[in-house]
Amino acid sequence: SGLGVRHLQIVLLFFALTVAYASRVNLSVAVVAMTDAESVNPDFPNYEWSEKTKSLLLSSFFWGYVITQVPAGYMARKFGGKIMLLTGLTICSILNILTPLCAKIGGWQLVCALRVIEGLCQGVVFPSTHTILSKWAPANERAYLGTCAYSGNQFGTILMLATSGVIAASSIGWPSIFYISGGVGCIWSVVYFFFGAGSPEESKSISVEEKKLIEMSHASEVTQSHDLPKEKLPTPWLSFFTSPAFLVLIVAHSVHNWGFWTLLTEIPSYMKNILGKDIKSNALLSSLPYVCMFAMSFVFSFISQQLNTRNCISTATSRKLFNSIGLYIPMITLICLGYVNTDESELAVVLLCFTVGMNGATYLGYNMNHIDLSPNFAGILMGITNGVANIMSIIAPLIVGFIVTDEHDPTQWRIVFFIASGFYLVGNTLYVIFGKASVQPWNDPPAKPRRNSTPQVESQH
Repeated sequence: SGLGVRHLQIVLLFFALTVAYASRVNLSVAVVAMTDAESVNPDFPNYEWSEKTKSLLLSSFFWGYVITQVPAGYMARKFGGKIMLLTGLTICSILNILTPLCAKIGGWQLVCALRVIEGLCQGVVFPSTHTILSKWAPANERAYLGTCAYSGNQFGTILMLATSGVIAASSIGWPSIFYISGGVGCIWSVVYFFFGAGSPEESKSISVEEKKLIEMSHASEVTQSHDLPKEKLPTPWLSFFTSPAFLVLIVAHSVHNWGFWTLLTEIPSYMKNILGKDIKSNALLSSLPYVCMFAMSFVFSFISQQLNTRNCISTATSRKLFNSIGLYIPMITLICLGYVNTDESELAVVLLCFTVGMNGATYLGYNMNHIDLSPNFAGILMGITNGVANIMSIIAPLIVGFIVTDEHDPTQWRIVFFIASGFYLVGNTLYVIFGKASVQPWNDPPAKPRRNSTPQVESQH
């Protein structure tokens, strides 16, 4: 009971994800000031970049991001989550600080290359975070602690969207967007170097009682006939891709990303061209849906914790319940959004906030399911699902561009919302039918003769 070292690690992971998402989002706001300095702040450099060039810059991050997902999961397991997370975010933060200089020296081409490298570095973030969570979070606290850590995604997005416009228009100008986000990332790296730990075994400050609590929780999940050896286990790749529970987890993650990135990239265009309301012109309004998601993730987390404390429902039922809230409800609100009249922009904003806010429930659904299925290989599983899901993130806006040939035609936008709703329906239904939340047989090593009767808990080195 009370706060322990595991809670400190969750706080550090929260700020790691805040830094990661701030670095990911900052260019989307800064590029407006970089290409229109005359109206924002004429004291700083202005670049004549076309819309095509800007789109290229904004998508370049994901080219690198997708590539390192699966290797990052493997490396986080081999070298430890701490070293991978620390290395990835430190390099990314330094590159952020160098962005204005690169734009000055090499134009958009060098900035594009820089963003690809940043994506490569950030590809380690989710797999490493999952690897660390699998070591630190007791089974009965997994959903709550995981939600607290991953809510840093929204917090970073909110901070950047709400402050970047103000920073760009101030006396310190648009370069400071990169200096501040990169500088904060470097500060986090120093703090994490001294206080972060990849597992309880690596921590020098954890109490014997807390370490025992975590070890006993993990030991209870392991198949009793097997011991976890100290040496590294071989990765059961074939078992991953022949496991129905893991395959539907890939589907659930992918459909969530399809809908989420359709909203993130296309809703501002929809509201501008259909509703005559440019949501990006107001920084606070732009961040409002993510404020809702940030807040609702904690509401859902509290509900989940209460259900868990009272033993009301099983872990599997809890995962499917919250995943259904996070996908089925947005499915309905997206359909409603397609029928909003052009003179009902306030209703559209409410529906958008409600849709993104309800998405926060998925943190307690598929997002924690990797650790349920395999605590030993959680980072690798997250790398696989996040890699596939982010390919969907890239494809979704392209499909929208193919469908919406006339941005002022509501019927074309309706098709976009129907497609996203269809993905939500099919993906979550498959997850509800085939999803599981029990440790899978391939998580454990083959049975070996016991050398002693004391259970061994694997540690990261």
